[in-house]
Amino acid sequence: MCYLTRRIVAVFIALLTVLPATGKSSKLVMSWKNPEYVGGKKFTRVLALGLSDQAVIRADFEDALATQLERANMETIPGHTILLRPEGAEFELDYLRTQIREHKIDAVVVSRLVKVEHTTTYVPEVSYLPQFSYYNTFYGYYGAVYPMVYTPGYLKEEKKVRIETNVYAVSSTEGELVWTCITDTFNPSNVKKAVDRLVKLVVKQMRNEGVL
Repeated sequence: MCYLTRRIVAVFIALLTVLPATGKSSKLVMSWKNPEYVGGKKFTRVLALGLSDQAVIRADFEDALATQLERANMETIPGHTILLRPEGAEFELDYLRTQIREHKIDAVVVSRLVKVEHTTTYVPEVSYLPQFSYYNTFYGYYGAVYPMVYTPGYLKEEKKVRIETNVYAVSSTEGELVWTCITDTFNPSNVKKAVDRLVKLVVKQMRNEGVL
């Protein structure tokens, strides 16, 4: 194997070890559609809710979710536009019921943070060792080992954010669960981009399963 080929192989191996640590993505962990829900009627007005103690993040999430739902031809209302939720204040369920009724909302899509996990793993060094036949002579050994590609080991830190999203039909008194899913988002460095990826994934799955 020539030096250039060896180098390409070693660099490719190194990339395989680095990419998982720097990649930013969201994936579906599970989804479930309630087989006992027999509403059948297509939802017309949907409330997009994000459960968070940070008003700015909550509003951004609700706006992003509403945008994706509207692209699915649904009239959608971000929660922060009709619900007053002061920081630290106790929320009144009767107030929520009244707002849903007065705005003629027939479904709610609500997401909440389940957990955040931080993990650190050691990725061992990567090196390419030439064929042992090169060891037979000094010049063969030196010529083979000198250009050897070596990638030192390192610590890989990963962050996983787990989100639960539920769809409720609120035509009934308490609201009936229609669909639920769990998603994991990895290494989110930019909140807005992470939210956009997440809501696109969730809404796409809803459409695929005939929830919307």
